[in-house]
Amino acid sequence: MKNIVFFSCILIAVLIGSCQNISAQTLTTTFENSNGLKTGTYSETINFYLLLEKKFPSISVFEIGQTDSGFPLHVVLFDPDDKTHSKETFSKNGKNVILINNGIHPGEPDGIDATMLLFRDYAENKITLPKNTIIATIPVYNIGGALNRNSTSRTNQNGPKEYGFRGNARNFDLNRDFIKADTKNSRAFSEIFHWLNPDLFIDNHVSNGADYQYILTHLFTQHNKLGGALGNYLHSSFMPQLEDSLQKKQWDITPYVNVFNQVPENGFSQFMDSPRYASGYTTLFNTLGLTVETHMLKPYKQRVEGTYELMKSFINIADEDAEKIKILRRNAVEKFKTKSHYPLTWRVDSSKTTTLSFKGFEGKMIPSKITGAMRLKYFRDKPFTKNVTYYNYFKAADSVTIPSAYNIPRGYWNVINLLKLNKIEFSEIKNDTTLLAEVYHIKDFETVKNAYEGHYLHYNTRVSKSIEKATVKKGDILVNTQQAGVRYIIETLEPTAPDSYFNWNFFDAILQQKEGFSPYIWEDLAEQFLNENPTVKKAFEAKKRSDPDFEKNWYLQLDWIHKQSPNYEKSHLRYPIVRVGG
Repeated sequence: MKNIVFFSCILIAVLIGSCQNISAQTLTTTFENSNGLKTGTYSETINFYLLLEKKFPSISVFEIGQTDSGFPLHVVLFDPDDKTHSKETFSKNGKNVILINNGIHPGEPDGIDATMLLFRDYAENKITLPKNTIIATIPVYNIGGALNRNSTSRTNQNGPKEYGFRGNARNFDLNRDFIKADTKNSRAFSEIFHWLNPDLFIDNHVSNGADYQYILTHLFTQHNKLGGALGNYLHSSFMPQLEDSLQKKQWDITPYVNVFNQVPENGFSQFMDSPRYASGYTTLFNTLGLTVETHMLKPYKQRVEGTYELMKSFINIADEDAEKIKILRRNAVEKFKTKSHYPLTWRVDSSKTTTLSFKGFEGKMIPSKITGAMRLKYFRDKPFTKNVTYYNYFKAADSVTIPSAYNIPRGYWNVINLLKLNKIEFSEIKNDTTLLAEVYHIKDFETVKNAYEGHYLHYNTRVSKSIEKATVKKGDILVNTQQAGVRYIIETLEPTAPDSYFNWNFFDAILQQKEGFSPYIWEDLAEQFLNENPTVKKAFEAKKRSDPDFEKNWYLQLDWIHKQSPNYEKSHLRYPIVRVGG
């Protein structure tokens, strides 16, 4: 991209109308020029990285994929050893990769400004350079939200003066879209993610569920869910090293305070990052994930400076442990063997806890002057340090055996396209055939009452299982589970998984019965069917005796008989993806 930097600047100028002459720009950011009161606009941020690329051979800028805003995503790499600066010839060259994602919620721009400073300081050799690690960043992920600037939508936030909006160009919250990939942003992210295959991932955020003394909180991907030696390393080694490093620099940090409208000293649990979230998605490919959550009530300048120091410490630890991380990631796939169990849902393990020395503010429930009800109020003039119970251990609540493969009918092209996007390997069935498979029928589920990110999400899904001779067609696809993306495969294709494609409404058509009966015709046919099938007739009579509501409802009776007959369609409530060799 070195040779097209001026063209890129002109292109951004045409699209955004705010690009300056790049030769007149300096490497001082809007954040610095405003003494920490402002954040850079989208165009200022991209221009800054283009100028870095122009001045320093260690910086490369790429455009990859499109977003719902109509603009491409940019990816910036810092790698002093890369001489090609080409996406096609990019290689890790034995190094690890850390991917830093910024601006997924552009109203939380701390990471945008902190990463600009970090990349500049690396390029200018002002801080110790990583020897074993390539640093990559998406400068602004939610471009549409970044262009929708305001100064009011972050009601609780203490600066900066202006910022972007949480929703993207189509008003999606992108941190709920990674697994379902409704947006172009998510699809571009997947392309970038699988191109870089990052070993570690940072997603920079700002939040406030309570008031406390910390500027920085960390939300590592849940270690039990990550599992095995990799999860143990993240929990027992990497996380303590990060906390110790920041403490030595006099930056206090605590786990993400996962409470809302209650005081944290009563105890709180770790947040469970399912695959809809950034770090939950990256975990499916055994990438070590960290979500940074600064405290929105703290001054913006301090938040950016804290994010900068946290990322610097994170990179130093990752660089020191590069070989260990590489081996742990490589071995992680091995634990998911065919017929071993894979946990689908999790619950807090209250038998194991951690005690935090927590620095908070006294909070009390007092009468509200507005509503008259009791409201929570924190008193910053009454700081404290107390031992707080932290529930950061989880145990599997439900699991499945891992089959040898899943068979997906070719008609479900939307699912197949997402498998392709996520580099899942599969083969096509060459001829119509019959095979012995495990088949699911949807037994029960609940659905949220309000729209959630473009969907009416299902939850508490239950299935019944049977072993059947299933007919698979030429052109259907067979997805072998023994591959690097096995976790992605299971958590999307198993309908009871919280973020399965079933729960995200990809298969709602099977929930609707397509053919029915006219009672005046079916009455005679039903009578004939019962007379020819005495076992069914006996069950029918027993159900009438045991179920008063059923006995009083003639339509339910006819419908029950219809569902026992060959006339009832086989596709209704039958999950179309079958398990092979489970």
